[in-house]
Amino acid sequence: MGARVAVAGASGYAGGELLRLLAGHPEVEVVAASAHSQAGTPLAEVHPHLVTLADLVLTETDPDTLGGADLVFLALPHGQSAELAAAMPAHVKIVDLGADHRLRDAGAWARYYGGPHAGAWTYGLPELPGQREAIAGADRVANTGCYAVSVILALAPLIAVGLADPEDVVVVASSGTSGAGRGLKPNLLGSEVMGDLSPYKVGAHQHVPEIKQATGARTLSMTPVLAPMPRGILATVTARPTSAGVTAADVEAVLAEAYRGEPFVRVLPGNAWPHTAATSGSNAAHLKSTMDTDSGRIMVVSAIDNLGKGAAGQAIQCANLMLGLAETTGLTANGVAP
Repeated sequence: MGARVAVAGASGYAGGELLRLLAGHPEVEVVAASAHSQAGTPLAEVHPHLVTLADLVLTETDPDTLGGADLVFLALPHGQSAELAAAMPAHVKIVDLGADHRLRDAGAWARYYGGPHAGAWTYGLPELPGQREAIAGADRVANTGCYAVSVILALAPLIAVGLADPEDVVVVASSGTSGAGRGLKPNLLGSEVMGDLSPYKVGAHQHVPEIKQATGARTLSMTPVLAPMPRGILATVTARPTSAGVTAADVEAVLAEAYRGEPFVRVLPGNAWPHTAATSGSNAAHLKSTMDTDSGRIMVVSAIDNLGKGAAGQAIQCANLMLGLAETTGLTANGVAP
């Protein structure tokens, strides 16, 4: 068999998606899956769609249970990864899907999350310049946030080459309900969500400092919107151009060059625009750009599956690099339709 892997937080949506992808991964063996309140429960009762892993029983989340793996995925709520990671054996590689190790700035952590700052790990977005090599050489990697992936991929190349003004970035992004986790919350009941769009954490979303850190943006206004769908993120990123001469062709050329040869990022051709269904079930990100006719602002629309490129798929992409495997192993850029 291949590398031995374990998933902490396996009862959640991200944990379940990790297990689904790992079950079809040709170079790994799932040796443990843990959950807090559902320890002792057969996985088939929690994730009945995972037929090939039905005999797996969820265990307690502790270093002894997870430490026998070569690599552990931590799919735990924000603030719960750091303590467990610190107790894990040093030889065990870790990909943290939570936020505990994403931010370098302790002050930003305090403002948006609160509690002790656990310190930053290698940031897990291979498409950023230099990160692919950094991830491959790391034993501890902080996976990106779901909204953050969609915005960073759309924005980072434009700021890097000086086309977009880092002082004036606005984001409006809609996410499916799985992004809020599997816990029972009244605002996530089907009767509340269906037929409704609702903003939340307006002006204070926790992914803002992560996006700024990864892109170089200095001022960013973000409005997240809960959409009546289980999966997907559609982000519209707008920025003021640094000069009046910036054209739509300039923006498209920068994005095309930045992601030339990337297996999971596609800049759409012609009149095609990103939409969430096209990325569902995949590790893909779809991008399309233009210039706003009235305001003259740069506009980039980005679509991902929040459980794929926004969580589990991205984590496996990083794990492949850490384990010396081909980056695309066990992953696909093809979505599921209809």
